[in-house]
Amino acid sequence: MHLHIIGICGTFMGSLALLARELGHQVSGSDQNVYPPMSTQLTEAGISLMEGYHADHLTPIPDLVVVGNAMSRGNPEVEALLNSGVPYTSGAQWLAEYVLPTRRVIAVAGTHGKTTTASILAWLLESAGLKPGFLIGGVPRNFGVSARIGDPAAPFVVEADEYDTAFFDKRSKFVHYRPHIAILNNLEFDHADIFPDLAAIERQFHHLVRTVPSQGQLLVADQQPALERVLVQGVWTPVMHFGDQAKSEWQFKLERDDASRFQVIYSGGAPGQDKKRQEEDGVVEWALTGEHNARNALAAVAAAHLCGVDLARGCAALARFETPRRRQEVRGEINGIQVIDDFAHHPTAIAATLKGLRAATTKGRLLAVIEPRSNTMRLGALRERLIDSVADADGVFWFQPAGLDWSMEELVATQGAHAHLYSDINELVEAVVSQASPLDRIVVMSNGGFEGVHERLLAALANAKEA
Repeated sequence: MHLHIIGICGTFMGSLALLARELGHQVSGSDQNVYPPMSTQLTEAGISLMEGYHADHLTPIPDLVVVGNAMSRGNPEVEALLNSGVPYTSGAQWLAEYVLPTRRVIAVAGTHGKTTTASILAWLLESAGLKPGFLIGGVPRNFGVSARIGDPAAPFVVEADEYDTAFFDKRSKFVHYRPHIAILNNLEFDHADIFPDLAAIERQFHHLVRTVPSQGQLLVADQQPALERVLVQGVWTPVMHFGDQAKSEWQFKLERDDASRFQVIYSGGAPGQDKKRQEEDGVVEWALTGEHNARNALAAVAAAHLCGVDLARGCAALARFETPRRRQEVRGEINGIQVIDDFAHHPTAIAATLKGLRAATTKGRLLAVIEPRSNTMRLGALRERLIDSVADADGVFWFQPAGLDWSMEELVATQGAHAHLYSDINELVEAVVSQASPLDRIVVMSNGGFEGVHERLLAALANAKEA
C-alpha cells in the first residue's frame, strides 16, 4: 500500500510513518516545517519527504492518505485531497486499525511527562526481554527511533495525547487506542487553541477511562484533583494510585534531594484497603533529576510490573536509561559550560525542569533560555504563571518569537534584573555567552526548533573559549 501522510514531520505522524514503513508500506509525506530529529530518522528509513503542501504531492495517487491533526480546511493539499475522492483517515484511526489490534496496549496520558514516561516504560519492557512495540512523541535514545512494531506478542506502548484527532474528528486522539493499561500522569489546562477550559479536557479523559476494560488497570497519579474529578464521572476499571503519598499503592521516597536516587515501594492490595505491610520495593539510581521524573519512573515501573517485570530488576534497569531526545538532553559542553535541551512548553513543566536542575547544580549558575512557542503559550492563556515558573533560575533569557499574540515586555519587567527579553536570535546568543562562566548550565526550553539556538550557543561558546 502507498501511504501518503500530510504533516509527516510532527512527532506523532513521523512515528506513524516509521511503523507503516516497518509493516512494508510505501510511505511518502509532506510538511511545512522539516527539521531534525524527526526529518533525519524519516529520511534514514527511506521515506520520501516533500516541502510544503501542494496538490501535486498527491501524484502518483496514493492508496490512502493519513491527515495530521495540525491540518485544516483551506490547506491546498487538504483541499486537493477532498476533491480527489482518495480515501483518507486520521493518524490515530490508522494506528488503531493497522497496529493496535491483538496487542496489549499501554497508553500514557497526561499534560506533562508522556514522552519520558513512555520511553522509560518501553525500556523497562525491553530490558526484561519482552521486545515491546511503541509509538512515542520523541526519540528514546535507548532505541534510536520514536516508533517500532516490536514483537507482535509483546505489549505496545503508546504516548496518548489529548489533542484533537483531525479536522474531521474532534475527539482526543487517545480515545482510539482502547488501552488495557492506562497511565494518567497529571492533568492541567493546556491546548488553549482547542479546549475552552479544564473541564472540557477532563471530559476527554473521562472518554479515555470509558474505553479501558474491567480486566484492565488504571494507574492514576495522586494529588491530582482534576484526575480525581475524571474518576468521579465514572470508572469501571481497577484503580491504583502512584506518587509520594503513603496511601498510594505505588510510592516513591527520595534518597537525594535532586531525585537522582529514590526508593520505590509497592503496597499490594485493593485501593482503599489498609496496607499493613510493604510487599515489594526497589531502589532507582539514575542520570535524571527532578521529582517529576521520579514520578514518571514510578508510573512506568508500576505498568511494567503489571506486565510481569520484576520490580527490583526494573528499578535496576533504570540506571541504563537514557533520556529521550530533547528531555534534559545535554547537547554539549564547552569550557565547563553545559548546554541542555528540554522540551518544556508549559509553566508547570518549566518550573519542574528548573527545580530538578537547580537541585543537581551544586556549582555554577543555572541559566534558562526560553521560547514560549506552544499554541497555549502563543495565545497567552498561561502567561501570568510564567512569572513564577523560572524562580529557580539564576538568569532568564526570554525569546519573543514572531507570531506571539502578546508582548512579553511586561512579564519580563516583573522578574527583575536577572530576566532579559530578545526578539533577535543572534543578540540572545551573544547575551547568554557573555554572561556564562565555567560550571554554569544553560538549559534551553522550547517545543520547536528555536532557530537552531543550541548549535549557535555551542559555536559561540567555542569561539569565546578560543578568544
